[in-house]
Amino acid sequence: MARVNFMELALAEARDAAARNETPVGAVIVEGGVVVARAGNETRARNDPTAHAEILVIREAAQRLESERLTGCDLYVTLEPCAMCAAAISFARIRRLYFGAGDEKGGAVEHGPRFYGQATCHHAPEVYSGIGEREAASLLKDFFKARRD
Repeated sequence: MARVNFMELALAEARDAAARNETPVGAVIVEGGVVVARAGNETRARNDPTAHAEILVIREAAQRLESERLTGCDLYVTLEPCAMCAAAISFARIRRLYFGAGDEKGGAVEHGPRFYGQATCHHAPEVYSGIGEREAASLLKDFFKARRD
């Protein structure tokens, strides 16, 4: 049940990102049942292609916890992480990754390079997919459909 609640917070971050005209992806880092950091995509606002929700939330959590290793932390994100974000999750030593919608084109966990299955990956989190998938996918589809119309 807690996963659903934390994913709802990530979905709220995604909705906020969409309201800012950012791709609607949101992320939350939790340690011991307590939210440490929350973020949504900010690539446009920051003019920074690395300002994905996962990167921003990892940076914030690392600062708050005063450690580059987030070994006791779980990450909830609305979209399957890309290769850049999957690598950052690995380097941060995130314990568990929960994500909503899969991303056949840009995902790197269950699609594409399957980053955590590579021999060069030093740390692979436990991965749980499909958490809040329907709403996460709907947010993305609606966001991009509105821009095409």
